[in-house]
Amino acid sequence: MRLSHQLSRSFYSRERPPPPSPGLTANHSSKNGQPSTLLWKSTPGPSLPKHSSGSTTSWFMRAVQHTPKAAKPARYTKDLCPLPSTRRPHVLASERLQCWIPLCGRESAVNPPSNLAPDDIRQIAIVMGKSWEESTLAAYGSGLLNFHVYCDQKSIPEDQRAPASPVLIHAFISALAGAYSGSTIDNYVYGIRAWHLIHGVKWQMEVAELEALLRAAEKTTPATSRRKKRMDKPRDAAVYSCLTTAFYATARLGEFTVPNLKAFDPNTHVKPSDVRIEVDRNGLRSTVFHIPKTKTSPHGEDVSWSKQADGTDPEAALAHHMAINKPPADGHLFSYLKDSRFRPLTKTEFTRTVAEAARKAGLDPRQGHGIRIGSTLEYLLRGTPFEVMKVKGRWASDAFLIYLTKHAQILAPYMQAVPEVHECFIKLTMLHIRR
Repeated sequence: MRLSHQLSRSFYSRERPPPPSPGLTANHSSKNGQPSTLLWKSTPGPSLPKHSSGSTTSWFMRAVQHTPKAAKPARYTKDLCPLPSTRRPHVLASERLQCWIPLCGRESAVNPPSNLAPDDIRQIAIVMGKSWEESTLAAYGSGLLNFHVYCDQKSIPEDQRAPASPVLIHAFISALAGAYSGSTIDNYVYGIRAWHLIHGVKWQMEVAELEALLRAAEKTTPATSRRKKRMDKPRDAAVYSCLTTAFYATARLGEFTVPNLKAFDPNTHVKPSDVRIEVDRNGLRSTVFHIPKTKTSPHGEDVSWSKQADGTDPEAALAHHMAINKPPADGHLFSYLKDSRFRPLTKTEFTRTVAEAARKAGLDPRQGHGIRIGSTLEYLLRGTPFEVMKVKGRWASDAFLIYLTKHAQILAPYMQAVPEVHECFIKLTMLHIRR
C-alpha cells in the first residue's frame, strides 16, 4: 500500500490557509468566493450520503452542490493591500495574471511587429492564460498579490518586478519560509512565473537554485500548517476516484476507463446509474458497480468495494469526484469537466496522470495492470482467503492459478513476511507448475 498512500499524498497536493508572516500578514477570510492569500480551507474528507438502496441515481445527484461564482472582487484586507497603480486594477484573483500589466511586458513593446494592433498583442496573453484552470489562476493570483505587496513594502521599482531578478525571488521565498506551507510558497512562486510567461517577460530563475530553495522552504513548514490536503482539479479528482475504485474492486483498468474520447458507450461502460449500495444481513455496506459488458461476460458483471479506514478510502474519493465533477447519470462514471464540458476518462489520460503523481512522489511509474496485481496482493496480505480472492477478481479456477504463477516474482517477496499466506501461495503455484 506504499504506492497508494504516496500517490494519495501526491494527488492531494493543494495549499491551505497559512499563518500570518511578520511583515507580510494577511486576513485569510474569503468573501464573495474570492481567496485572499489562499484558496482552500482544511475540511474533513467527504463521505457518501445515506440513502435507500432503491435510489441509486438520486444519491449521486444529491452529492452535487453548486457554488455561485463571485461577481466582483472582495475588498483587500488591511494587511494585504497593494499600493494604487493603474497597472494593477482591482479584479478577481483569477484575473490578476491577465489584468496586471508589467512595465516591460509584451504589451509595452516600443516597436511591435508591423501591422499588429494592440488587440492582437493582447490576444496572445488571453490565449496563453487558457493554459491553466481557473482554480489554479486564482491560487497564482493570490501569490502575485503577495509578491507586489512585498515589493511595495521593500520599495522595489516597477522595472525590477518584471523581469524579477533571482535575488528578488530568493528574498521573497525566504520571507515566506517558516510562516507559510511549502505548497503555498510553490503556488506563489509559480504564479509569478506564469505572470512573466503570459506577458512575454523573461523568467530569469535557474531551475536548480529555485528547486533547492523551495525544498528548503518545504522543510520549514510550521507544524500548524501540516493539515490534511485536498484535491480540487476535476481531472485529478476523477483519476484518483477511478484509481481507488479499480484497486479496491480488483477490477481491470479498462473496465472503468474508455479507449478514447469518442469511444464511450452506455451499453459497455460504467455510468453513475450503474452504481448501487447493498447492505448485508450484518449491516455491512458495499458499493456495487455494474459493468454492462466485460471481456468474459457480454451481459455484464458486478464488482464492489467497501469503505476503507485510511487516506485511500474509495468511498470518500468517489464522493469527492461526484461533488467536483457532477457527471450525468447516463454519462461515463469518471467523466470530468474540461472547458465546461464533460470529458470521459481515457486510459491514456489516467495512465499519464498517475505517472505524473508517481514521479512527484518519488516513485517509478506503474502499468495499468499493476493495479489489479497490487489489489490481489493487498487483500491476500490482509488475510483474505485465496478462494474468496478468486471470486472477487472474477477468475476461473485455472485462470487464477495461471495469474498467480505469472506474477509470482512480484507477489512472493511481499508474502514472505506472512508465512501462512506465503505457504498457501507456494502450494497453489507449485501445484499449477506440476500440471
